[in-house]
Amino acid sequence: MKIKCIQLDITTIKTDIIVNAANSSLLGGSGVDGAIHRNGGPEILKACQVIRTKQGKCKVGQAVITTAGNLKAKYVIHTVGPVWNQGGNEKEILLANCYKNTMELAIENNAKTIAFPNISTGIYKFPKELAAKIAIETVKCFANQKTLDEVTFVCFDQENFGLYTKLLKK
Repeated sequence: MKIKCIQLDITTIKTDIIVNAANSSLLGGSGVDGAIHRNGGPEILKACQVIRTKQGKCKVGQAVITTAGNLKAKYVIHTVGPVWNQGGNEKEILLANCYKNTMELAIENNAKTIAFPNISTGIYKFPKELAAKIAIETVKCFANQKTLDEVTFVCFDQENFGLYTKLLKK
């Protein structure tokens, strides 16, 4: 499994799965979440509403899968990252669960490629370097699985791109 990072708008990526840094309502928001809902069109929101009807909100650390609507992907996996506040081990575990549960869902759906944003590092204020370490370490735990060929961390800003580039070289 190849792991790489690029600096781009995640909604423009052609991949099997685009990951959405969603909020627990699954109804769209700002940042990556808003961009995915806007560019993906109303099909994504409709699919999220069906999930909410069945299970309610999506809990922090969990992940759900929907259509990708108008995006250049087959699916969107929505995962809810933790809000940092005072931080702590619990927040780190919840962020790792976002990546773990998303990877498991991607494998269950026979994805070959997946693109992750920088989960929780925007308005949720998770420290970017710590978030990058957690993301890379968690994804590397899946290196021996047989389904996924490529994982791409799609960084919107230069700071995250620099952090991921440095950590992936180690």
